[in-house]
Amino acid sequence: MGTKKRTHVVVPEELVKEIDRISGKRKRSQFITQAVRKEIRRLKFLQAVKETAGAWKDEDHPELKEGVDKWVRGLREEDEKRLKEII
Repeated sequence: MGTKKRTHVVVPEELVKEIDRISGKRKRSQFITQAVRKEIRRLKFLQAVKETAGAWKDEDHPELKEGVDKWVRGLREEDEKRLKEII
C-alpha cells in the first residue's frame, strides 16, 4: 500500500458514528481509505466519460445502424457458417 501519512479530517459526528457502527472503531481509517479510493475511481471515470463524449460518430460505424445486438448476431452466424465449412 505504500507509505502512510497521518492527516486531520473534520467529519460530522453522526457520520463517524455510522462508520464506527459499520466497520468498528479500530478499522475507521481502513474504511475511510476504501471509501475515498472508490470515490476517486468514480470521479475519474466520470471525467473520462466527459472528455470522450462525442468521440463515437454514428457515420463512422454504419454496421451498427440497426443495433449492436443485430451486428453481434450476424458475426456469430458468420462464425458458425465458417465453422461448418471447415468441419
